[in-house]
Amino acid sequence: MTLSQAFAAQAASCTQMGSPFMGQLMSLLASHWPADSALGRKFAGFQGDIGPSGHSLPLRIAAGLHALVLNNRAPELAAVYPPHRAADQDLRDAVLSALARHEAFLLDWTDSPPQTNEVRRSAALIAGAHVALGYFDLPIHLSELGASGGLNLMWDHYALEIQGQRFGPDRPAVLFTPDWDGPLPPAAQPVIAARQGVDLSPLDPRQSNHLLRLTAYLWADQPDRLTMTRAAAAVATAKPVQGDAIDWLAHRLENPPAGRLHLIQHTVAWQYFPAPAQARGRALIEAAGAQASTDCPLAWLAMETDGDTTGKIGAALTLRLWPGDVTIDLGRADFHGRWIKWRHPA
Repeated sequence: MTLSQAFAAQAASCTQMGSPFMGQLMSLLASHWPADSALGRKFAGFQGDIGPSGHSLPLRIAAGLHALVLNNRAPELAAVYPPHRAADQDLRDAVLSALARHEAFLLDWTDSPPQTNEVRRSAALIAGAHVALGYFDLPIHLSELGASGGLNLMWDHYALEIQGQRFGPDRPAVLFTPDWDGPLPPAAQPVIAARQGVDLSPLDPRQSNHLLRLTAYLWADQPDRLTMTRAAAAVATAKPVQGDAIDWLAHRLENPPAGRLHLIQHTVAWQYFPAPAQARGRALIEAAGAQASTDCPLAWLAMETDGDTTGKIGAALTLRLWPGDVTIDLGRADFHGRWIKWRHPA
């Protein structure tokens, strides 16, 4: 895949996921990327997959530009960013000017891979946890792989509202109202006794520069995502640790606490682990599941891409439970939590 093709593919994906501005921006960069600049030479030096499943170079530069707008470093760029609407030529001119004027900032920014912590994915986690508690109604020992800034570790502080029925606290930090198709999830009263996550490059949303990185990867014409992320950051207390997810998981699975349901969760993270790491992680979880008991059960809740391109782009929701090794197809969800097609019976 060439860089131009990566920008074009990202443009199509963003448009399909409800961001016409990102579609416009990515399309313009596909045609007008300054290949002879320092940024152009840097991007040309990347090896392997540069698209959404790899280095995600288009999203890196888009987030860097958005960061310039969010931290008020580029007023000429803010003038053509949402909520303003700009013609293609005006947006192109402002973006190319910003790429040149702020090249040092963008060279540094794009060293790091994307950091997305889409808090609306917690809608699926809330529903999935309610199903798990229907089997093992115990306090939860929560572990998250690829936790980024830890916002989705705090899902018990949020609420999911479907058809006038609320799942979660009466006064949540964030309220999710996705387009829900299917029966309601079961009622439950989740109690998280302990929570921890891991990430190769964890962020602390309580630090302004870390919160900027999280919010910059949101799309500028979707302000509701920005509002939700900032609200979630205000209650974030579970700072993920830095480390390899599978090495960390191996230690986390040792000596499981009695009288608790160990719930392992991840959202659009597993797919980025190398195949050997996936195989080792699966083997570790299955071995721990084989040792699980009704007093010390294990649940594995995943929201990961299923490769389905026949309909809406989204992720599969799956839940495995031990003892018994029960696999449950919960349904599918939008990558940004806008809709959930729920299959689990009421």
